[in-house]
Amino acid sequence: MSSSKTASRGSEAPARGGAVAWWSGKTRQTFGHLRARGSDTERSELTGWLRPQELALFDAMHVADRRHGLDVVAWLRTAGESERDVLVAGLLHDCGKGQTGVGPRIAYALGRRYDRTFWRMAAIVPGWGAAIERLRVHADASAELAAQAGCSERTVQLIRHQDRPVDPEAGERLRLADEAS
Repeated sequence: MSSSKTASRGSEAPARGGAVAWWSGKTRQTFGHLRARGSDTERSELTGWLRPQELALFDAMHVADRRHGLDVVAWLRTAGESERDVLVAGLLHDCGKGQTGVGPRIAYALGRRYDRTFWRMAAIVPGWGAAIERLRVHADASAELAAQAGCSERTVQLIRHQDRPVDPEAGERLRLADEAS
């Protein structure tokens, strides 16, 4: 593969589970995005452990990202996680994605997996260029929003490094929960 082709490729390594596992996971995520809901009970349970600013940040998230955050927290708890900082990171780690619909998310995933040309092509659709950029920088944006909401520095750093954890234990658990949910 030429160096120019390598430079334009996405950053998501195809190795983890191969193409079939990747497509299967992305298909599951897409359908999950389309049918995402949260119950009043789940929302009310958050008031018992989130600060008001954190809850406001959660409420501002896209419904699919709220559902995903709840699923990540459930996965973490099932795995034995009880540390508040990690659970808050799991809940809010995608808050910087904004109100991004499924179309830009598919284009973004394809660009990460295969070639960033998908991003340039998708940017032709009105609003999609900005949405793809939000997805591209969402870890840093989410970390900044979490910091503004008064989250701990540990929570902020777990969110910031969600794709490539610097915390070998909690960060890796968060990454695994994110991938599984």
